[in-house]
Amino acid sequence: MSRDRRILHCDMNSFYASVELLSRPALKDKPVAVAGDPGSRHGIILAKNEAAKRFGIVTAETVQSARRKCPDLITLPPHHEKYREYSRILNSIYLEYTDLVEPFSVDESWLDVTASEMIMGDAKLIADSIRERVKRELGLTLSAGVSFNKIFAKMGSDYKKPDATTVISRQNFKRLLWPMSVSEMFMVGRATAAKLDGLGIRTIGDLAHADRLLLANIFGIHGDNLYRYANGLDDEPVLAYDRREDIKSVGHGMTFRRNLQGPDDIGIALTELTDMVSTRLRRHSKWARGVRIEVTTPEFKRLSRQKRLPKPVSSPAAFRRAALDLIKELRYIDRPIRLLTVTAIDLTDLPDAGQLTIFTIGASTEENHQNEKDESIAKALDQIRDKFGQSSIKFAHVLGNDIGVDGEISIKERVKTETSESSDNLEESNEESHNE
Repeated sequence: MSRDRRILHCDMNSFYASVELLSRPALKDKPVAVAGDPGSRHGIILAKNEAAKRFGIVTAETVQSARRKCPDLITLPPHHEKYREYSRILNSIYLEYTDLVEPFSVDESWLDVTASEMIMGDAKLIADSIRERVKRELGLTLSAGVSFNKIFAKMGSDYKKPDATTVISRQNFKRLLWPMSVSEMFMVGRATAAKLDGLGIRTIGDLAHADRLLLANIFGIHGDNLYRYANGLDDEPVLAYDRREDIKSVGHGMTFRRNLQGPDDIGIALTELTDMVSTRLRRHSKWARGVRIEVTTPEFKRLSRQKRLPKPVSSPAAFRRAALDLIKELRYIDRPIRLLTVTAIDLTDLPDAGQLTIFTIGASTEENHQNEKDESIAKALDQIRDKFGQSSIKFAHVLGNDIGVDGEISIKERVKTETSESSDNLEESNEESHNE
């Protein structure tokens, strides 16, 4: 019988806020949050320290809402370059313990320390050593999960915070994890939790004992994965730091100065968003086989929809057409939209990747010519911007708008390396999206 792996998940505590407080020690015990401009509609909480958490302040709520909970809340502007630099330093520390270090986000990484145990002691000792070292050398704290797979290691780092190590073993995972709400399961968002609740699945233990075929029929491959995760059957490897998985999606989202209302506003917003997405996509030499949009209403309800494209594309025009179709399918073309995100999904290195399908067979010659023309225009834009700067050329109809589309108000842009959504699950969906 093969020996179990020893996987760590290191998750920094209140990362953005903790980094900001390094240069502001006098604020250490005061409620502090890193946030966008409090005077604008884009002023949302990006991170908060432990003192702010005690007031019930949560990530992504508006600054105004947070201040109603805590009138003395201190807000600081974000410095993303600083966070990326600390992330680089943290991963360089992890690499001294193992070469199998896989960043999950700017403040989280998995480590496979199976081989390291022979010279550094057991995995918990390694995790504690890393925690103490990060605290001593950087003045930051982290929580670590130790387990025999990546999913349980991640849930271990969430189990007790801040500054703690939790071991999730084969002997204790049923006792520790199965009584928890299914919404606490990694990769279970609000919409999935609601559907599971409708099936009578309310705890992780319920999920582990559910009918596997039923889950697969309802949720596709994601349902089968959730069953495996709940039963401790995750076998995904931790990727070596210099062999990290290629990007799986590129997205860009904006909160606007006012709600979008009607086709004209949506058209301007999509022009800017799809231009940003397609530009970054081409920088990575990628093409997208699918598009996803996310709509946030003024009531903060989030809706998403996605579709497969007839052939891989990278031009803003192709993304714009697809995204507009999806908004129409959601029936939000004439309804107010607070935040809009466009994401290129199911990426490929080859512009003609994939087999012939009913979609590609049915694609007209005119459509193919249009796509080729769009791609040529996109490449021309890249050449101009490479020579004269990103803002040197803009689409005319976005100039002088009053919704804030000026390239300066983005609150989220994503280049994903994780596979939170399988490329095998590209069927159209109109269920509420989630943000883990």
